[in-house]
Amino acid sequence: MSQPLTIKRPAEKTAAKKTTAKKTTAKKTTTRKTTAKKTAAKKSPAKKTAAKKTVAKSATAARRTAVRETVGTDAAAAVPLAEFLDAAGTLTLDQRKLLVDQALLLLSENYVHLPLKVAMHAVNPLQRLRVMRARMERLTAETMEDEWLFHREMSSIFHSVRDLHTNYLLPVPFAGKIAFLPFMIEKCYDEAGDEHYLVTRTVTGYQAPQFGPGAEVTHWNGTPIARAVALNGAVFAGSNDAANLARGLESLTLRPLVIQSPPDEDWVTLSYVGLDGSDQELREQWKVTTNLPPMTDLDAISEASAVMGLDLDSDEKSRAKKALYVRDVVELERGQSSAELAAPAAVTGADLPTTMPGVFRAREVATSSGTFGHLRIFTFSVPDPVAFRDEFVRLAAILPQNGLIVDVRDNGGGHIYASEFTLQTMTPRRVAPEPVQFISSPLNLRICRRHRENPAGIDLGPWFDSLDLAIETGAQYSAAKPITPEDGANDVGQTYQGPVVLITDARVYSATDIFAAGFADHEIGTILGVDDNTGAGGANVWTHGLLAALLNEPPPPDETSPYIALPNGANLRVSIRRTLRVGKLAGTPVEDLGVKPHETHRMTRADLLEGNVDLLNRAGELLAALPVRRLDLKTSLSGTTLTVAIDAQGINRVDLYVEGRPISSEDYTTPLSIDILEVTPGQLLRADGYDAGKLVASKRQVV
Repeated sequence: MSQPLTIKRPAEKTAAKKTTAKKTTAKKTTTRKTTAKKTAAKKSPAKKTAAKKTVAKSATAARRTAVRETVGTDAAAAVPLAEFLDAAGTLTLDQRKLLVDQALLLLSENYVHLPLKVAMHAVNPLQRLRVMRARMERLTAETMEDEWLFHREMSSIFHSVRDLHTNYLLPVPFAGKIAFLPFMIEKCYDEAGDEHYLVTRTVTGYQAPQFGPGAEVTHWNGTPIARAVALNGAVFAGSNDAANLARGLESLTLRPLVIQSPPDEDWVTLSYVGLDGSDQELREQWKVTTNLPPMTDLDAISEASAVMGLDLDSDEKSRAKKALYVRDVVELERGQSSAELAAPAAVTGADLPTTMPGVFRAREVATSSGTFGHLRIFTFSVPDPVAFRDEFVRLAAILPQNGLIVDVRDNGGGHIYASEFTLQTMTPRRVAPEPVQFISSPLNLRICRRHRENPAGIDLGPWFDSLDLAIETGAQYSAAKPITPEDGANDVGQTYQGPVVLITDARVYSATDIFAAGFADHEIGTILGVDDNTGAGGANVWTHGLLAALLNEPPPPDETSPYIALPNGANLRVSIRRTLRVGKLAGTPVEDLGVKPHETHRMTRADLLEGNVDLLNRAGELLAALPVRRLDLKTSLSGTTLTVAIDAQGINRVDLYVEGRPISSEDYTTPLSIDILEVTPGQLLRADGYDAGKLVASKRQVV
């Protein structure tokens, strides 16, 4: 395999690294100018186009020579970014106008967070779109701007609201593609609290001098790495500072082109401290390849698409990371993201076999405070929320019962049912799903009126009456009603009775934000964050395609529908229903506020390079400080008499119910046996355990 261009400096000159930034920046500036000339050729008058394209091809060829091929065999189908962009750009002026008009429609009529975003971030996306549209009226096919500039402006307007649910999705050839560099960079802290940025993964087969997991990146295109991350985060804005920085770091090396504009540069210049301590520099080109397919058709009228709470950026990146770095899982899933296998399989020798290897990772972890269960949830983006919940229950039951670490870092959400159905399994309390609201608008009212009796499998009846009255009452939002069925959120009850710690970060978003909020609101356990907040995405998200379908299904279609089909596979997404907290923070929106952890752990070098060892030790400390509860039932039915043997730990009272009716309340000090009369097979027995008058454990069993 050919090697990247590298420059090695003596180790003793490390302190002078910062002074080299200007030279590197100069290279990058030259590249931008060349790229601009190449792109400008695409939309020039016909007579001049051929000559400019010849110049552009020569420039592109020179760049390809300067930046050597370095991507490993797992990314063999990738092409250089410059080559990919040569073929991009087919939108006509009328098609661009249509995209702007439809964006105005969604943001003004459907976007639930618009008042909040205008107030919190002092933005005006509607006016920016109106100005953009007015200027387009003065353009012609010959004078209109390059297509990449159009995409950049549209993306900038949508990014300005700092809502990762509300997106402009680029058309073909960008849709389904990812731009990537063949390595990952993550942030950690030293004992003094200073930041460090380490390479943690490389694509299989990638090599560069003294480069690999543990190499420390110091500069990015001549800019100090921390500043480069912050600047990049401002472009791909999250809902809070922690989310901005997390997104900025991820997007340095990985960009889903359906949702993020292509990189400006054809290549990057990376300065790093090599594995041997030497000062190194390499130049690596961006490449483009096809991503793994998404789990759900988000434009289709289906229950799954209507109840999605998904950060598409995180979901695209999660699938991309799997394709680039976790080939074993891709092979098990046969290229179908979040696929459910017919039989459980283990990805590594230390993991428990699971039917959903792209969704869960379950294992025992030995910490400095004891051995506990660790259950990583990579995504809630699954077609069957009940199957998701049941696999979570099965895995948790196999793990140690003295403490469970549920780890949702990097999880961008998915099926809202899956997230809220799972909460009940870790708490004896009844779960109240988060309620949601539409913004009051004539168009939302039309949609809810058409689907108020659930004619197409999407029941919008609970929100119709309040929207119908909104014009008279002046209400800004509809009534708040839950998306997740309350019965489904409580139909199995608690199955794991040990203490639980939830690990979060700033990339937690959408349905995972809802999961974290429910975990906090129902006081299930301690939240340990590696960042100061979650991503703060509190909404159910619908696409333009789904909105259009809702006015056309069931037949006959609404001939006055304002939604017009978008060109070239382009799409738009919008937060349609905002989520509100329950419990002590009832009524507080999740959007922009997120879920703050009870405890914070700053990732260390050992965490990044040795399997989260310090993070898991901290989680183990928190678990070891919590009481262990256990409530076991053994039953036997003789005629109509049910004998219940109770064995418990950390409980001093047990209440028994049959089919929801109270039967007995017993003080508990030692194992005891209770006879219940007039019981028939198939009835549901429930035991609730209390400690000092507080409900701490629950167990259900069908007789």
